[in-house]
Amino acid sequence: MKNFESLLEGLTLEDRFYEEIFSGLEKQRLKASLRTKSEGWIAGVPFARKAARTLGLKAIWKKQSGEKIKGGEEIAEFRGTPVQIVKFENLGIGLISKPSGIATAAQKAKRLAAGKIRLVSGGWKKHPFPIKDLILEAVACGGIGHRLVDEPFLYLDKNYVRIFGGISQALQAVASYPRTKVVQLRGEFADIAEEAQEALSLGAQVLMVDTGSWQDLDRILIVMKKGPKRQARLAFAGGIKLEDIPPLAEKGVDILDIGAAILDAPWLELSYDVAVGQSSQT
Repeated sequence: MKNFESLLEGLTLEDRFYEEIFSGLEKQRLKASLRTKSEGWIAGVPFARKAARTLGLKAIWKKQSGEKIKGGEEIAEFRGTPVQIVKFENLGIGLISKPSGIATAAQKAKRLAAGKIRLVSGGWKKHPFPIKDLILEAVACGGIGHRLVDEPFLYLDKNYVRIFGGISQALQAVASYPRTKVVQLRGEFADIAEEAQEALSLGAQVLMVDTGSWQDLDRILIVMKKGPKRQARLAFAGGIKLEDIPPLAEKGVDILDIGAAILDAPWLELSYDVAVGQSSQT
């Protein structure tokens, strides 16, 4: 939230345009309503609440982050001057609409998973620094995880593996660290099935296959099922669509890291309207 607050300070220090065109209406008080046009899940409310307070608006919040909402339902009611009301429209809609689209897509993914597979969306951390917290909150409101595993872990991604010169070297370098070892497999140093065997032999606890190839996935599942007991968890990423979730769960994948299908989900469409005839003088 601190990242967002720093950004908000700059966004609210706009030029004098609004004050100039609404000159003479400073004492007028208006009422505005923020509603959703379709069903979905709400996110971003703590950020929009902060924006309203920063602008000096009086707000009554009817819905909170993480709640389901029907089309036409009111999210919040605002009272303030024309300048405050108009400035919030520029800030508030975006702070709720896009995050709510993400949360709605995540909730759909969760329903499709039916508790059979762990869903995460780790791509939130790739967003610009000032809005990372906003995207992270949206993922959480969607009811899915933002980390591959809950426990402390080390993620040896492709660049770590390249720097160390291979799967074995990377795992050996972190062998003494008391954390779950996650290794990204891409088939760069050997056949991807051989990389999986190598990682398992050196104690990797999570194999992340992020090639998006179901053929790669099938080959690694064969490797992992050879022993009498599952040796590690299997994670999969790369171009996963929401409709892919049920069949991937049936294959035996443990973790799906879904990026664009959730984080690039359409905005939840909102309306923000000043109530006609509701103005007053103070």
